Amino acid sequence: MITTQEQAQSLANKDFIRYSRQIFLPEVGEAGQLQLKQAHVLIVGLGGLGQLAAQYLACAGVGRLTLVDGDRVELSNLPRQLLFSDDDIGHHKTHIAKQKLAVLAQGCEIDAVAKHLTLESASDVFAGLLAHGKEARLVLDCTDNLAARHCINRLCVEHALPLVSASIAAFNGQLFAVDQQRFPAGGCYHCIFPSNTRAPQNCSSQGVLGPSVGVMASMQALLAMQLLLLATPPTSETEQTGNQSFEDTSQPIASTRALLGRFWRFDAKSLKWHSAALTRDPECEVCGLKPSALMPREPSKSVERANANTHHSTTAVSFKSVPNRGLL
Repeated sequence: MITTQEQAQSLANKDFIRYSRQIFLPEVGEAGQLQLKQAHVLIVGLGGLGQLAAQYLACAGVGRLTLVDGDRVELSNLPRQLLFSDDDIGHHKTHIAKQKLAVLAQGCEIDAVAKHLTLESASDVFAGLLAHGKEARLVLDCTDNLAARHCINRLCVEHALPLVSASIAAFNGQLFAVDQQRFPAGGCYHCIFPSNTRAPQNCSSQGVLGPSVGVMASMQALLAMQLLLLATPPTSETEQTGNQSFEDTSQPIASTRALLGRFWRFDAKSLKWHSAALTRDPECEVCGLKPSALMPREPSKSVERANANTHHSTTAVSFKSVPNRGLL
């Protein structure tokens, strides 16, 4: 007789067939698929990036998604936000996304929060994310403004949650993942773009092509899945602290050092990718060793430090020219 615990540690026949193309990968297997099933991902922003990343993660077998966005569907969203249609105009994105994802991925539990994330409103959202200590947890930042990005970053640092951030405006995309628990030397969003950074460009003023948004959303979802597959079941210590652990970097799917603490830039005109190593700013007011919230800092210092560690196959990347506003 199969016990409930044994059932929880194996896939149903239907699920095995559904996810067979992923399971066939030796880097995933049934154990990896079960790990995705037990994961919980918070997606903030359901625009061009968030709605596509949500589809990929839900259909890949991630067990639970929490979708946060206070916006309603607009006509100008439809060319690149393909989860929505004309009939959805005027309705909350989170509610529509929950309805449609429930059809696409019936095994995924979906929570919809139809409000913008702020430090004041985040307590309930993050309480739900942290409620189940045995889940691998991760946050996707798919927002389009600096205030939201800094809010998400601060909350992820406080709760020791991995953060995968992506954005694109015009032909310039960016992607990176940081995790203060697994790789604190990689810093955080504030180390790259301090709060006094100016961001005059976004997709509303610069424009954007739908497929380039899809590229960044796909890469963001792929990076998130790899980090979830690297997460290990919690030990007794992580159950007490609420923090998740990771396997050593010998995991076959990727090295956490290859995924965390790196900044990728995508040039949608030339179809070229560039990357650079990220380093923590010791004076960062969010994750630094010596907080200095009252000290004015030039936004170019941490950017120049990342640029000095640039590794790529072509010319040097100037991160000063990378727009840090995303696409919602």
